[in-house]
Amino acid sequence: MTTTALSVNLNKVATVRNTRHLGIPSLTRAATLCLQAGAHGITVHPRPDERHIRGTDVTELATLLQAWPDREYNIEGNPFHNLMDVVGRLVAQKLPVHQVTFVPDAEGQFTSDHGWNFPADAERLRPLIEQCHAWGVRVSLFMDAEPALMAAAKAVGADRIELYTEPYAAAWGTPGLPAQLTRFAHAAQAALDVGLGVNAGHDLSRDNLTAFLNQVPGVSEVSIGHALIADALELGYDATIKDYLRCIAQSEKLQMVG
Repeated sequence: MTTTALSVNLNKVATVRNTRHLGIPSLTRAATLCLQAGAHGITVHPRPDERHIRGTDVTELATLLQAWPDREYNIEGNPFHNLMDVVGRLVAQKLPVHQVTFVPDAEGQFTSDHGWNFPADAERLRPLIEQCHAWGVRVSLFMDAEPALMAAAKAVGADRIELYTEPYAAAWGTPGLPAQLTRFAHAAQAALDVGLGVNAGHDLSRDNLTAFLNQVPGVSEVSIGHALIADALELGYDATIKDYLRCIAQSEKLQMVG
């Protein structure tokens, strides 16, 4: 049993589907294959322009996850755009949503590229976090790896933070890698010290995942999309999921040896 959960982000599957009007590839089929292979959860990021995930996808995946009560559904997005409405509709329909990840991206942004800023964002976020808690939904805040910000994230009511890992991935194979690993390890420890759970995501892959988890303490969940779906195009969903789970298990073996 691994202690770090693997949540599969299906945005890229939806991106391919949206290039035609044939309904393929199917998101529910992709989710089913990932869950059957052992993935611990499904992540989607329904942007206002529906460039990939559509509102109907969110509902259909929530309906699917009713048959997988031991797996989690994580919905990402900017709570000042469409995220709260999306989550509220699922809650009203009594459909599962276990975690929301608040991401401070602009409506037309190509991809998420920075975390929340404290204290600037604190008072805007607080009532939205309280609303999610009233719905019974865990809240994770997308954060840069800055140890000094973790206490503020806890104070505003977050349950977890998701470390934005693109700087780590960009440093892979370069002399800057040790410094990035140290930075992320310190940020994760700072979050754990104030009682926050730690998630991580953005450009994690089979190449860099084991090293990250070996050095960064207490990561409860990794959310992986682009690299994982690219791997699945070559290997298939089953083999891909199992190899990511192998990467996670390998990191835990290394920690035990160390």
